[in-house]
Amino acid sequence: MFAIIRRRHILAAAAAALAIAVCAAGVRGLSAVPASAQADENWGLSFRQEGEAPVGNASAEYLAEFGAAYVGDTSQKTIYLTFDAGYEAGYTASILDTLAKHGVKAAFFVVGNYLETSPDLVRRMAEEGHLVGNHTYHHYDMSKIADLDSFREELESVRASYQAITGEEMERIYRPPQGKFSETNLQMAQELGYHTAFWSLAYVDWYQDNQPTAEQAFEKLIPRIHPGAVVLLHSTSKTNCEILDELLTRWEALGYSFGDLRELFL
Repeated sequence: MFAIIRRRHILAAAAAALAIAVCAAGVRGLSAVPASAQADENWGLSFRQEGEAPVGNASAEYLAEFGAAYVGDTSQKTIYLTFDAGYEAGYTASILDTLAKHGVKAAFFVVGNYLETSPDLVRRMAEEGHLVGNHTYHHYDMSKIADLDSFREELESVRASYQAITGEEMERIYRPPQGKFSETNLQMAQELGYHTAFWSLAYVDWYQDNQPTAEQAFEKLIPRIHPGAVVLLHSTSKTNCEILDELLTRWEALGYSFGDLRELFL
């Protein structure tokens, strides 16, 4: 059974009213979760003031105890752009082209299926200087994995596949599938030398048959951008692909620049 997240660090009132847990459904065709323990938390955010960082249901200070983060320096107008990549929907090459146009280095969190089916795109990500992060091999709810060996296998299988594709060591930055986590998870990741990366801005962009319009996307992604934002988008989203050039341009017009997610863990 997992240890319960320490209550003094959890902002329960904010989470109860306005918490949003996003990125859940971006991966298809994955195996069932193995039997194990009860989950403790879903990552959630409460947006209180336009242009300011949201409050997470675990504080930045608490997460930092485990080498984890969800937001950067909130005094600097820097955006850390990340994509979760569970499968290839035909948009990633265009996304990479747009990132190159703007000189942006993003982070792509990949699962085993993506490494198996899209090695050329993974190589391109690495060659163009993007961070390729670890989203676990099977996209399990990692908060239900109670033993270190099983937890290690989910992460190290991705690392081994990435090295076979690129010839390079994969950096130890991990994003929990669906944002599901527990204090035990955070401890195990830290013990294995991993940093855990959450996010401070995302929106519902993963349903292939119910994509948001460009206007709906901008309504979420422009007012809620904030200094130090860790933005989660799905590379499977047709809308994200189509709006990315304008989105980056509009953020730049607001005075933002783009950082490398690795900076959060230095």
